[in-house]
Amino acid sequence: MTPVLTQSHTSIANSRRHSPHRSFRRYNLTPMKSIYSIAVALILLLRVASFPAQTQNQSSPDGLGLTCAQILKMSSTEWVKKFTAAKGATAEATIEAIPAYGKCYDARTNRLAAALAKSGKGPLMGARANFRDFDRALNDFAAKALAATNPPADEAKKAYAALYAKEFRYDFYREYEQKNFNPPPLTREESDAFTKAKNHFGELLGLLPEDQMHQLHRSFGEIFAGGGVPDATKLAVYRYSIFLLESPAEPPHSPPPF
Repeated sequence: MTPVLTQSHTSIANSRRHSPHRSFRRYNLTPMKSIYSIAVALILLLRVASFPAQTQNQSSPDGLGLTCAQILKMSSTEWVKKFTAAKGATAEATIEAIPAYGKCYDARTNRLAAALAKSGKGPLMGARANFRDFDRALNDFAAKALAATNPPADEAKKAYAALYAKEFRYDFYREYEQKNFNPPPLTREESDAFTKAKNHFGELLGLLPEDQMHQLHRSFGEIFAGGGVPDATKLAVYRYSIFLLESPAEPPHSPPPF
C-alpha cells in the first residue's frame, strides 16, 4: 500500500532535502553484513562440530568418573556390576546404574543420527516415520507384557526393558551408516535360533490367561504391521519379547543384546 503524503509531509521532506546544513553520506553495508554473516556461520559450525566430541569425551554425570566412550566399551551387565561394586549391591544402585548406561547409549545414537543428517546420508522422512510407528508399537507391547507377567515386573526389569529397547533405534541408523539396505538372509544357525525364539514366545503367551494372550498377540502383530522389517530385526524383537515375558526364576532364553 503506497503511503499518502500530506502537504506538511512534503514540505518537511523538501526542506530536509535542500537544507545546506544537512548532508547525507550513504554507505553500502552489504559487504559488512556478508562478512558478519559468514563469521557467525563459521562460529556456529565449529561449535556444532566440536559438540559430539565434547559430549563423548566428557565424564558422564552418573558414570563413576568415566566417559560414555569408556562406559560403552563394557557390556551393560559388566557396567552394572562395576557400578554396584562401587555404590553398593542394592536394588537402588542397580536401578541407578541401568539408565546411566542408557544415557550414553542414546548419546551415541543421537551423534550417529546427527552425522548422517548432516551428510545427507540418513533416512528420509518416510523411513523415519515408519521407524517411529515400529518403535511406538514395540513400546506399547512392552508396557502390556510387563504388566501381564505374574508377578508384574519389578523396577529393575522395567529399567532393563527400557534399556534393551534402545538397540532398535541404534540399529536403524547403523543400517544407513553401513548402507546395509539389503541384508543377507539369515544363516542356518540364525534361522534355527529364529524358529526356537518364535516357538518359545508362543509358549510364554500360552501361559497367560486367554484374554491377556489375545491382547498381547494383537499388540505384538502391530510391531510388524508396517512391513519391511529385516529378519535379523525380527529375531531381535522375538528375543526382546521373550525377555519381557519370561520369569526371573527361569534361566534367560538368550543373553542381553549388549
